[in-house]
Amino acid sequence: MLFGLMEFLYLFQSPLTWVYGVFWLWMVIDAVRRQEWMWVLFVIFFPGIGAFWYFFNVYRGSPSATRGFELPGAHSRKRIKELQAQIHHLDKAHHHSQLGDIYFQQGKLDQAEACYRAALERDAEDIDTRAHLGGCLLRQKRADEALRLLEVVCAENPRHEYGYSMMAMAEALAAQGKTDRSIAVWERVTDQHSYARARVQLAELYHQKNEDAKARTQLEEVLADDVHTPAFQRKRDRVWIRRAKKALRQLK
Repeated sequence: MLFGLMEFLYLFQSPLTWVYGVFWLWMVIDAVRRQEWMWVLFVIFFPGIGAFWYFFNVYRGSPSATRGFELPGAHSRKRIKELQAQIHHLDKAHHHSQLGDIYFQQGKLDQAEACYRAALERDAEDIDTRAHLGGCLLRQKRADEALRLLEVVCAENPRHEYGYSMMAMAEALAAQGKTDRSIAVWERVTDQHSYARARVQLAELYHQKNEDAKARTQLEEVLADDVHTPAFQRKRDRVWIRRAKKALRQLK
């Protein structure tokens, strides 16, 4: 009994225990902030594996800079190596652009920008690269530069990438304080698509203009649709669902 107590006291005094305790608490707080209640319980009741499992499956899987702003497609380290080899041997524009998409998805925005610019040096007319560079600059809080690219892209093809480029343009306009223009673009997007990303941000702008009835309609539709959304899409939309719930609480 005494030996067990001494072991416990030693473990409690160990710096590694304190380091892990801070890490465990960090994961619990992050799960609460995301309203991932099942994960909160899992991390609390399984403090050993739970915190690490949450870190690798949820926390690390969502880069903060681009959370909620995914580009189509999933990528792996193997694909990065393949593209780097193709760039070394062939130096094609689309290889640079595809590598930029991977870095964008990982939240490595400086590297993504470098790849997109390298792609445009080789093919200045590629509409996908120009759109993705615009989105990258926007995530870097460079809305002026982003808007110049995105306006041209959307003028050439308003339906580019199923409305994703139009959404990025609306975000750039909002970032510049051009609320009315941003609302007009969001309304065009929501007329054709039911993206949570679009409807939540449109609702937030409606709220800014005291049009709370319109805002409430958009937010309630987002939450109603979320129940019937496939699991993979619900995972992508988590950030927007949280914002929808928060915005709904703020309405009159």
